[in-house]
Amino acid sequence: MTPILVIIPCLNEASHLEALATHLLATNTHMPLHLVIADGGSKDGTIAIAQSLASAHENITYLHNPKRIQSAAINLAVATYGPQSEYFIRIDAHATYPAGYIEALVLEAQTRQAASVVVAMETKGNTPFQRAVAAAQNSKLGNGGSAHRNAPGEGQWVDHGHHALMRVSAFQSVQGYDESFSHNEDAELDTRLRKAGYNIWLTAKTSLIYYPRAHIIGLFRQYMNYGRGRVKNIIKHKTKPKLRQMLPVAVLPAAILALLTPFCCIFALPLLAWAFLCLGYGALLASKAGSKELLASGFAAMVMHFAWSLGFWRGLTAFVFFKP
Repeated sequence: MTPILVIIPCLNEASHLEALATHLLATNTHMPLHLVIADGGSKDGTIAIAQSLASAHENITYLHNPKRIQSAAINLAVATYGPQSEYFIRIDAHATYPAGYIEALVLEAQTRQAASVVVAMETKGNTPFQRAVAAAQNSKLGNGGSAHRNAPGEGQWVDHGHHALMRVSAFQSVQGYDESFSHNEDAELDTRLRKAGYNIWLTAKTSLIYYPRAHIIGLFRQYMNYGRGRVKNIIKHKTKPKLRQMLPVAVLPAAILALLTPFCCIFALPLLAWAFLCLGYGALLASKAGSKELLASGFAAMVMHFAWSLGFWRGLTAFVFFKP
């Protein structure tokens, strides 16, 4: 059997990388792996750790990613080492994976004859702020009922999901990730895969745990980039977004409308209704969990929605006024 190409794109992940790499090797022992750590120029010691791991394990390779972003890291690793493998698996350095994760993905790909196998993800936190963010992201208020947050039954065919395994031949046939996307590159690639006739299977056999941003500024930037990436994807492929994807778009206009409140109080109603919904939903999550710290989940959802809306409108404005 050809080795499974396992790619870890990373940037400043010194606190996670070594434990992650050794865990993957120790808990996926029934098939050959080639683990490639593609680093985008870390400054925190990640490179030294990656090089040390490569020296200690013959099936670990350190690869410098001069373009820094994740999409470029995957493209480079597949171009360099993909011809020796039938599948590659994308690993997030900031997540936790169960034992047998890689084996489960390969078995699903073989059983379903899928070009891509995506996974459900659960968000968890280590600090009170992270736990509040996690509660928001795991709820419909935060994810809009996205399929890849919860794989039903035995799994299902989907349009998009959290990237895990992909056939190298399928990835290469659509020219890999679009490196002009710093965010939402996975959704953009899935659009091209489906247009090319490839299928995407959401597995229920395994999943991962993701840890959200630990600070509000990082969370805000992340979701602003998500919003900008979403509008870029819509424009590139001329796709019609789903309602759940577009509801947050109204948040920034509601905030701008509220600036007219001194002239008439009715202008504040849309923003107040949104805030009431988020904070009330957060209170409900806290009540169900019996945890007062989850009261902040409503505020976390507000940060996510507003940042996403701001990113969307910034992206749309840039396209309308500054497109080439």
